[in-house]
Amino acid sequence: MALNLSEDVLRDILKPNYSILVVWDVHKALYNSIFNKDEFLNALNRVIEAARRVKVPVVFTKITPYPRGFEPPASRLVQWRGGFRPEDMELVIQPQENEIVLNKNTWSIFVGTNFELLLRNSGRSTIVFTGIATEIGVETSARHAYALGFIPVIISDAVSSYNKDGHERSLQNMRMFFPVITSSELAKIWA
Repeated sequence: MALNLSEDVLRDILKPNYSILVVWDVHKALYNSIFNKDEFLNALNRVIEAARRVKVPVVFTKITPYPRGFEPPASRLVQWRGGFRPEDMELVIQPQENEIVLNKNTWSIFVGTNFELLLRNSGRSTIVFTGIATEIGVETSARHAYALGFIPVIISDAVSSYNKDGHERSLQNMRMFFPVITSSELAKIWA
């Protein structure tokens, strides 16, 4: 069962003054591993252009490893696909001067960052999620956002993963709780 919202409700949720766009971990190394590069990049560009046009703030996240010797004990359970060259960790789309680049260490945009404070200070309650990987950082952050009282909106064709099955299961899970729309639908609302 999917969450079905009318177009009027979506327009109300996605008012530019109350929205923020998150571009999650779109590093060259991650982008080069996804299953749908062209579709993803076209959709992501459509969303970013729409946000910039209606002055919705854009936040790019950037994976920032813990300093050596300060990794959490849980990191031993999951081997991080680290070891990337610095140029592989460059963002695929470059932020504009007034946009935020948020360094983060975890799968949640809220852990170890000032993102929640930025949202509350600016009176924003809707977080539009795009980026890589759907079933890891995007879903984790969306669920965390919802638990904190924010409204996550997932852009289905502007999220991706190296794991197509995991990506599709994640979208199916999130559709039960959050609005999941396409980049074209969002661009129409933010026209």
